[in-house]
Amino acid sequence: MYQKRSYRNLVRRDNLVSFNLTVQETDLLVHAKKNLEKITTDLVLKYRGYIKAYIKTNPEFVKTLKPWNDMRSVPAIVSDMTDAGNAAGVGPMAAVAGAIAEYVGLDLLSQSSEIIIENGGDVFLKTDKPATIGIFAGTSPLSMRIGLRMHSKDKPVSICTSSGTIGHSLSLGKADAVCAVSESGSLADASATAIANRVKSKNDINKAINFGKEIKGVKGIVVIVKDKLGLWGDLDIVRLKGKKG
Repeated sequence: MYQKRSYRNLVRRDNLVSFNLTVQETDLLVHAKKNLEKITTDLVLKYRGYIKAYIKTNPEFVKTLKPWNDMRSVPAIVSDMTDAGNAAGVGPMAAVAGAIAEYVGLDLLSQSSEIIIENGGDVFLKTDKPATIGIFAGTSPLSMRIGLRMHSKDKPVSICTSSGTIGHSLSLGKADAVCAVSESGSLADASATAIANRVKSKNDINKAINFGKEIKGVKGIVVIVKDKLGLWGDLDIVRLKGKKG
């Protein structure tokens, strides 16, 4: 069933050109200085190709929920997904959306000095001025009410989200939204999943944050469960005035 991605209305910059791009399971919203749809398509196909080729000879890679170990030489994106999953204690595919957003985004920076890529709730960001990323949390009263104001002028940053109540991605928890912030898209994605897996109720917010803040490379965490909010890290939280949904 298709779920309207209304949260995408909160990830935009008026000075940038925006376009959607879908390649099989990869569904991107891209903001750049100019329309880069053709090169973005080529990049998505390239990085998906690396991952698919690896899965073809290692089919358990796409199925396992546990850290993956492979000492052989592998494509960089596969290596990053593996390392991120190992750091967070989850399978490598927990990092796939954040990894693709980051790898495509880094390559696009040669064509545009500002890039925002959203891939199923996972965001790669490099902008000259601060940008606010809204947090979609399903039916929570906090959904679309708060955002993260991100400063990425000096270096790109990734903000990835996992949920146990919305979307199609696998989560073992019940959080409405868990966001993890990192310079690594793979790590942010895997960490958001691992933290969200530990949230079964409001009472688990502190425990989950305490787990997440020990993952090296995670800079900030947001956990939303119904009407409760947990925060950790160097975060610039802002109130959003837009309508919910």
